[in-house]
Amino acid sequence: MKENEILRLSELEAHLRSRIRGQDHVLPRVISLLKRGQLGLTKSSRPRGSFLFLGPTGVGKTETTVAFTDFLFGEGKLFRFDMSEYQTQESLGILLGAKLGERGTLAMAYDRSRIGTLLFDEIEKAHARILDIFLQILDAARVTMANGETLDLSGFYIVFTTNIGGADLLNLQHSAFATMERHVLARAQQAMRPELFARITEKLVFNRLSYDHQLEIAQLLLSGELKFMLERGHKLEADKTILPFVVNRGFHPKLGARPMRDAVEKLIGDAVTMDLLNGGLGCGQLVVEEKGSFLSVRKCQPETQAVAA
Repeated sequence: MKENEILRLSELEAHLRSRIRGQDHVLPRVISLLKRGQLGLTKSSRPRGSFLFLGPTGVGKTETTVAFTDFLFGEGKLFRFDMSEYQTQESLGILLGAKLGERGTLAMAYDRSRIGTLLFDEIEKAHARILDIFLQILDAARVTMANGETLDLSGFYIVFTTNIGGADLLNLQHSAFATMERHVLARAQQAMRPELFARITEKLVFNRLSYDHQLEIAQLLLSGELKFMLERGHKLEADKTILPFVVNRGFHPKLGARPMRDAVEKLIGDAVTMDLLNGGLGCGQLVVEEKGSFLSVRKCQPETQAVAA
């Protein structure tokens, strides 16, 4: 690894902590395995590293995967497989190719890149034949497709996510997290095939998100959406009243940050849309309407218009 790549690797922790909230107990173990993988300190006959991310929906399991993959490899190197689409024996043909000469979804991802992350969401929904494939991947970083081609997956990180035990984390609100963590891991070990569970390097339980954590996430999402709009020529400003309005609309104690993301995108997107349809430029000050039911854009001053143009 080149010296500048090693130096950049030292910035991984700061990058993940800037993106992920409420999971400080998880990040050190994620970072440790990623650094070993990037420095070539893992077996070359296996994937760079493997993770099982457990916990309720919307707590950062996928976001963590996206964040470290983008940082280490750049955009377009995360390949996601929804295991709800692989629940039957026939779905094995979708993954590996159904017949000679046919490309499966795994090979199609491999064709796009030889390095990155393979994310298998909701692993508990996968058919047993699919799980056999994962055993091969974790053991030897290789898988043979229906057309006879063998893929070398040693350049990838493997991430499995599951909601097993996630509801328990939400229900055991007054228990110590260490107790809940042991409970969730025990549930997962019982529900998953022992040989698969044992082969995964890091098994990490993500905690439920508190109101304060969701408030921090809302600020990140709001800043990100304003940047997104600016890139499209819509310069928007948000005062201190916007954040609590967004949090009030997006907070959900059981669904985590996903409703918050949806609320931010919808509220700001609707405000810009309404302004554009009314002849505006889609730029200016975001304001909460008097009835408190939606956001609107207060018209730009001439100098702001010039910047946006």
